[in-house]
Parts: sequence; structure tokens; C-alpha cells
Amino acid sequence: MFIERNRRPMAAAALGLASVLALTSCSSGQQAAGSGGGEVAKVDGKISLTYLQKQGDQEYFVGEAAGAKAKADELGIDLKVVNLGTDANKTISEAQSAISQKSNGLIVVVPDPAVGPQVAQLAKDAGIALLTSDDQICTTGPDPASCPADALVPRIGFSGAQMGGEVGKRAAAEFLKAGWNPAETRTISAWKQDVTVCTDRVKASKEAFAAAGAKVQNIDVPTDNSPTGAQDKIAATVTANPSVKHWVVWGCNDENVQGGVTALENAGFKADDVIGVGLGAYLACKNWSSGKPSGMKAALFINGEDVGALAVQTMYDKLKNGKAFPKEAFAPTTMVDAATWKSAGVTCG
Repeated sequence: MFIERNRRPMAAAALGLASVLALTSCSSGQQAAGSGGGEVAKVDGKISLTYLQKQGDQEYFVGEAAGAKAKADELGIDLKVVNLGTDANKTISEAQSAISQKSNGLIVVVPDPAVGPQVAQLAKDAGIALLTSDDQICTTGPDPASCPADALVPRIGFSGAQMGGEVGKRAAAEFLKAGWNPAETRTISAWKQDVTVCTDRVKASKEAFAAAGAKVQNIDVPTDNSPTGAQDKIAATVTANPSVKHWVVWGCNDENVQGGVTALENAGFKADDVIGVGLGAYLACKNWSSGKPSGMKAALFINGEDVGALAVQTMYDKLKNGKAFPKEAFAPTTMVDAATWKSAGVTCG
């Protein structure tokens, strides 16, 4: 995982928050159990929050933590950020630790959604507010995809359908511009298949690609959402399809697409025979900063700072002012490429 910071200046992040796309309320009008509903008391004094993040050394989450800390400083909040890595058990122990240290609220990005019900129960029993960022969790079962809407914990992040749709549309435009023979082309959808938000993104990418008139056979590639994991899996896929001359790659995040682009490069494919459309831009930009031709043709820029700051602001509004959590709150995104990434505010460490 990369740890170099990749984010816009704080002033730009604040502007991004001002243009939050959507705040929707629960269809039932009630907050899910343990999600910071009416049972959570307002805080009169200083607010203490704990932000539990999976893969805290990943580029996106480094930015998310920075945005959360900046907003906490602005609002006078005591904030502790904890890197959970990929350890689902650590989620529980750190949530218990936060409760014992009298945190007023928990913001969680879980390594595994299966721990969702236990985290939600801990928060409910302690009477503290619970909010997720990025990935969803359910209060009643391990799989958010099969969770009743009113049992989903309120989430701050991005719209998976919107992001995936933008990626698919750009991939289709690049494919049609290239003029490749569909019979000699394959698309690769790479993602960790038990992560609901990833599945939402990939599904939307496939649908948008097809809707644009790009008819190409797709290959689903299960990965661990890391560059090396994706590279290994996609390398095997390429080897198993020796007749394919052109490849289009998308996935849950920049890591999957970067892994795919690298695998194809190592297999001898030239940049003109590869279309990679990333999601994040924090790795894609490294290809463009070299000035050399790359199979990474574009990426959707998502700024973790916006999400971290919005999550802390949403917690503050709930605990200080009694404002109900939205069901979801979405931050803005921007499609960038080799010609536009710098002007869009993407920075590469």
C-alpha cells in the first residue's frame, strides 16, 4: 500500500464539502439500531471521537485521516485515528477501547463487513453515536447487500453507482476512439467480491460501458483490492487468454487497475493496446507524472479528505446540535487524465 499523501489543499477540500451531492434520509424515518439514533445524547462539553480505518496506510485513507483531523481541529474536537489494517478482530477490540476511553462517537471503515452487527451492538449498548465512512455495515447481519434499508448504519462516502458509471462511460469512450475489434478485445472487472461498495461500482461500470454501445466480452477477476494482488490475478487471466490483442481494465479502485496495467505491460502489451480507467487517481497520476505512454488512460478522482472532513462534521452536527444522521452523504468526484490531473488538484508524492 502507498502512504504518500495525495490530496488537494485544505481550502479546496472545504470547497468540495460545500458541494456535497446528496443527503438522503432513511425511508422509514428511523435510525438503525446502534447507528446514533435518538438514544444518543447531545454533548455539552468537548466532543471526543474515534476514527477506525481499514488499510490506514493506503493513499486514499491517509488523505481521509488528514481531512478528518483538519476538520476536528477546526471544530475543537478530540479525535483519535486508528489504523486497523486488514484485521477484522482489531475492529472490535479498538471499538471497545474507544468506548472505555469515553469517546462520544465512532466513525468506522471496517476491514470486513461481517463485524458490523457486533460493532453496532457495542455502540448501542454504550449509548454512543456510530457512523461509517466508505463501506457499509448492517446492524442485523454480516452482508450489507442483503440488509434491510433501515438496518444499514448511516454512511459518508461516494456513490458507488455514480462512480462506476463514470468509469464505464470513460472506458467506452476510449474503446470506441481506439477502434479496436471487439472480438479481439476483453474487458476486465477486478475487485474484492465480498465488499458491497466494490460490487456496486463494478456493476455500474459494466452497465455504462454496454449502454455506450461498446460490446465486448467481460472477464470478472476476484482480487484482494491491492496492486500486487490484482497484478497476480490479472497476469494469470492474460496468460489464459493468449488470443486477446487489446484489454480494457476497470475495478473497485486505483489499486486494481494499476495492478492490471502493470500485468499487461509485463506481458508485453504496449500502452496503445491497453485502456485502464482507475478509480481514485492517487496511483494513476504516478503513471502520468513520468511523461511516458501508459495504459492508464484516465481515472476518477476521489478525495479522501472530503470524506474524512464530512464524516467528522456530520458527527459534530449530531452530537452538538442533535441533527439526525442522513442515510448517506456523498462527496463530489472528477474524471481526470494525463492532460488534466494537475489542474484538477491531484498531487502525487
